[in-house]
Amino acid sequence: MLMDFPQGDVRLLQTDIAQRLLRSTIPARVAYTAIDGTPRVMSTWFTWTGDELVMATYFYCPPMGILRPAHRLKALRERPDIAVTIDTEPQPPEVLLLRGRVSITEVDGMVPEQAQAARRFLGEEGGAGYVAGAEHPETRMARIALRPTWVGVLDFQTRLPGIITP
Repeated sequence: MLMDFPQGDVRLLQTDIAQRLLRSTIPARVAYTAIDGTPRVMSTWFTWTGDELVMATYFYCPPMGILRPAHRLKALRERPDIAVTIDTEPQPPEVLLLRGRVSITEVDGMVPEQAQAARRFLGEEGGAGYVAGAEHPETRMARIALRPTWVGVLDFQTRLPGIITP
């Protein structure tokens, strides 16, 4: 049974909880280390490709008023190790925890996975409007991809954090 895998085992990505959260419209919360060495957490849309958790941000997008790269890009290039959580609000929560290193690829126009995420998070009409609003010959994005090397799943019923004992 997949739930028998220990925390940290990447095979936990195949559990029902992980798959449900990876398809959800719950933003991922990404923890990383900023340039000044302090921790940061940021919510972000994402798309799960089956191998990578893909997030995106803009380098430059004149129609949206974005005229400089997001600060986190420099930080992620210097310190690519991140932690991610995707979790539900109802109690008891279901939680997917991911860790690993990101790779960053510059893309002319919109990152394809960002367009997919826009449709998932905003609906077809809202997503189409978002994508159209970013169309510009100078739009440039960063594709931030995490291939998890550590995976945890919690449901607070059958899988608890290590510090809690039933």
